[in-house]
Amino acid sequence: MFNKKTVQDIDVTGKKVLVRVDFNVPIKDGKVGDDTRIQAALPTINYLLEQGSSPILCSHLGRPKGEFDPQYSLRPVADYLGNIIDQQVIFAGDCIGPQAEEAANQLQTDQVLVLENTRFHPGEKKNDSEMARQLAGLAEVFVNDAFGTAHRAHASNVGVAQYLPAVAGFLMEMEIRYLGQAIADPARPFLAILGGAKISDKIGVIKNLLQKADQVLIGGGMANTFFKAQGYPVGESLVEDESLDIARDLLTAGENRLRLPVDVVIGDQFSDDAQKKVISMGPIPDGWRILDIGPQTVENFGKIISGAGTVVWNGPMGVFEFPNFAAGTTGIAAAVASSNATSIIGGGDSVAAVKQAGLAEKVTHISTGGGASLEMLEGKTLPGLAALEDKH
Repeated sequence: MFNKKTVQDIDVTGKKVLVRVDFNVPIKDGKVGDDTRIQAALPTINYLLEQGSSPILCSHLGRPKGEFDPQYSLRPVADYLGNIIDQQVIFAGDCIGPQAEEAANQLQTDQVLVLENTRFHPGEKKNDSEMARQLAGLAEVFVNDAFGTAHRAHASNVGVAQYLPAVAGFLMEMEIRYLGQAIADPARPFLAILGGAKISDKIGVIKNLLQKADQVLIGGGMANTFFKAQGYPVGESLVEDESLDIARDLLTAGENRLRLPVDVVIGDQFSDDAQKKVISMGPIPDGWRILDIGPQTVENFGKIISGAGTVVWNGPMGVFEFPNFAAGTTGIAAAVASSNATSIIGGGDSVAAVKQAGLAEKVTHISTGGGASLEMLEGKTLPGLAALEDKH
């Protein structure tokens, strides 16, 4: 299934190794908030150190406008990394140019170098060959361990692979194995659970999964557009009117496999303090809006989940950032965690829901990449993966 060379397929001893990691983590008041992505990169970093190589880590952080912006500096991440690994971590104030070159030249085999945010240069997002050449010039081997950006063709993940032997890190390999396996050859019944606000973000995913999955369960704001497509008045609920025709097509294509909520929790305003009530799915009263799936739907979906062989879940079931409208998402998280299925969760909000419910340990695989996992579920080729060397 996974046909790319990995870091274990090449000799890295004594070499400088450029590693594209995904250190796009939340920073508040100069401190790292959630360190999930940093922890996920440690197996590759530690392996390289054990092999006697010098890892040079590059990543983006946030969305700076192609120029230096202190609030998006990776320095706090470098400091954090230095506190959780036994090796000395050095920070370079740029990712290319004299500062980066000098830091890379002086790097010892038991040290780690963290380069400044790649997106401080406009060449990163343009996959500029000169920027890629300069980045590649810092090292002798390239390891891509940033699954979270594998769906983007940028200088630091696709461009550099033109200039160096390019292989996958352990995280990249694990992500592709789980997600690739789920799509190519899942244990059945194969169940997809899709939530979130918009159908338009996930049209390709729904289409692809309707061909592959035994059932597709729909919740979240996107369900409202399906309800309206079925002719229900939906009150003040979030709806994508421009996607109604697509929703009708998907309902036809998915006849017995696409499942919508049978009851919903509605509120009289978009707020945690809203008055709320549970109603069976039907016309939504004026002035009210759907904010979560209802308890009967949680029970119905839970029964389907309990019999599944593989579950892929992306997107919350309601406005789960409001505690009063989080029960649907939490209920689905509990059902997924207690099932015997191979369970794969992708997308920031569903991952946050599982963690918030304290159920992360009970899920088979939590993906570190929302957009990348969606594109894989859509059946697309990821440019960051395609750029790596094939095994055979």
